[in-house]
Amino acid sequence: MVLKTFGWSFAVTALGLVAAVFYGGWAAFGIVAILSVLEISLSFDNAVVNAGILKKMSAFWQKIFLTVGILIAVFGMRLVFPVVIVAVSAKIGPIEAVDLALNDKNMYQQLVTDAHPSIAAFGGMFLLMIFLDFIFEDRDIKWLGWLERPLAKLGKIDMLSACIALIVLLVAAITVATQAHQHGGAHVDKSATVMLSGIAGLITYLVVGGLSGFFENKLEEEEEREHEAEEEAKKRGKPVSAVVLVGKAAFFMFLYLEVLDASFSFDGVIGAFAITNDIVLMALGLGIGAMYVRSLTVYLVRQGTLDDYVYLEHGAHYAIGALAVILLITIQYEISEIITGLIGVFLIAWSFWSSVRRNRRIAAEDGGNSSDKEQVPSGV
Repeated sequence: MVLKTFGWSFAVTALGLVAAVFYGGWAAFGIVAILSVLEISLSFDNAVVNAGILKKMSAFWQKIFLTVGILIAVFGMRLVFPVVIVAVSAKIGPIEAVDLALNDKNMYQQLVTDAHPSIAAFGGMFLLMIFLDFIFEDRDIKWLGWLERPLAKLGKIDMLSACIALIVLLVAAITVATQAHQHGGAHVDKSATVMLSGIAGLITYLVVGGLSGFFENKLEEEEEREHEAEEEAKKRGKPVSAVVLVGKAAFFMFLYLEVLDASFSFDGVIGAFAITNDIVLMALGLGIGAMYVRSLTVYLVRQGTLDDYVYLEHGAHYAIGALAVILLITIQYEISEIITGLIGVFLIAWSFWSSVRRNRRIAAEDGGNSSDKEQVPSGV
């Protein structure tokens, strides 16, 4: 079962890591490995959400999502999108960006370094909004209860996340942006650029969230119509045209899943710029991670159950918050990608271990019966 589901992911991992060694040696191998782990970790909740929706779809639409959908997710968001970000930020064409990355690394590095303040501000704001919306939401399951409980109460204030993000952006613009790091070690004032790029990142987050909400509402409407039609057919003793109903609902599910997947992809792609500016390594690492996210989605659907490691979502979002802060700091200061990557891996590993301990405690208290896991407090 595992080999059948994750076989392609294992193959892509092997090819990707070998390609990384040939491309940039063992240092590139390490960067690609870290990017893969971070992409899987940051998109773990995406796989869980995808599985919950995908199991409601017909076999045909499941196949569409896992074929057409993976082309959009892997080649569109994880491979093409980083190139587009570099091209727009450096004000060059996408083909030229790829050509420079492969054939003139010094010029490419100079362009990306000079464009880094705008990339960092855009990505930092987008990731910060994801993190803030998560920690200000009141959730049944809390990982760091001493921190998340008071923040959930503060989250009742309207537009709090956007206000805090704008304050952080303003602080960044008048501090680190005034001495932004440029190629050759020079420092220039990039306050205006950082402000504009940060606002663009905030707007992008709001637009993507709005689209996700729109398709989610459409999905709920279709499911409600389907349920009403089934009830009416039962009363009249007539058969229900399941194919038509499932087709409509599945179509909106597919659109919703693609928009949702795109929104989840943003954090991995933007976060990758905190690890490396090399689009080749970025494409390899994110591509490997995306394959595992898809395989994990299939695995969860076929197993008929969602993962028990309930704190992983928390750890992933704390990693997103850390990446947001690091991106803003790197506007002026250089931070090793190894340090950046290890911070994210540490948070994910900590949340995983906390989930394991929680499951063991519940098993011990209930004598192996974990049916009421959701009512057990985190105890952290």
